[in-house]
Parts: sequence; structure tokens; C-alpha cells
Amino acid sequence: MAQYFEFESDFVKNMRCIPMQVRYRLDAVGIKLGLKEWFRLTEQERQALADAPSETPDELNRFREQLAQLIQSCSGAPVRELPVAAHPAWLDQTAVPDEVQCKAAESSVTIAQEQWQALDPLQRFALIKLCRPSHENMNFLPALKEFGLA
Repeated sequence: MAQYFEFESDFVKNMRCIPMQVRYRLDAVGIKLGLKEWFRLTEQERQALADAPSETPDELNRFREQLAQLIQSCSGAPVRELPVAAHPAWLDQTAVPDEVQCKAAESSVTIAQEQWQALDPLQRFALIKLCRPSHENMNFLPALKEFGLA
């Protein structure tokens, strides 16, 4: 079953943006999916991607195959692959990434290592993604609040 954050509530009903849990899986399987491709999928296909199990390597492989087939059928183009990080920052509980700490400081928030450690990997992933300069950052502070950091 899909898990959505409260800060995503304004766009997950109609799936007009790629939910964090789908973005998490995309990074885990090394596939680039842009909004243009996302919109080519039906709402049911988008929901199926959000609901897909992805805890085990086999589930992630099935997700990757399903997504690759959907992209191929809706766009006719091959999947755009991304490198999969061997040790992604969101799985490292020992240190708050500098870019997250800097973005939090803009809101007068400091994230202690213990707070970072208490977050689950999807929450850490969301904060890392939301603080990137290429991302619309309006949800960073709401995410900090939702996660009990601000």
C-alpha cells in the first residue's frame, strides 16, 4: 500500500507529481522518469507504481521491469538509466548531509544526528531530494515540521 507524506497531500490525489516513495524506488533501480513521462501513464498505472512492493531485491527488480515496460509502451523510447548509489546518503544514519543541514538552517533549524537517525530512510530521502537546487523547495519546511524536526 502506498505511503504518502502530508506535504504531498495537495498533489497525490490526482498524482500530478511523482510521489516521494516512487522517486525513492526510481533511485533504487536506477531509472530516470520525468514528469512528461509520468503524465503519459494512466492514473491507474501511476497508482500501481506507487503501490508496488519494493522491500526486497526481487520486488525492486519486478518494479524496474514493470516501469521499463510502461515507459517503452507509452513513449516508445528506451528507459533512461541512472547510476545506483552503492551507499546512498538516505541510508546513512550517522551524519546529516551538509546540503540538508544548510537548507534547514535557512529556516533556523538544526538537525541533530540523533534526529536524523530516528528518521526512516524514506523521510531522509525526502529531505535530501527537497533541498536540491533543481527541486521546487516549497515543501522542505513542511517536511521538517511533519517529521518533527521544526
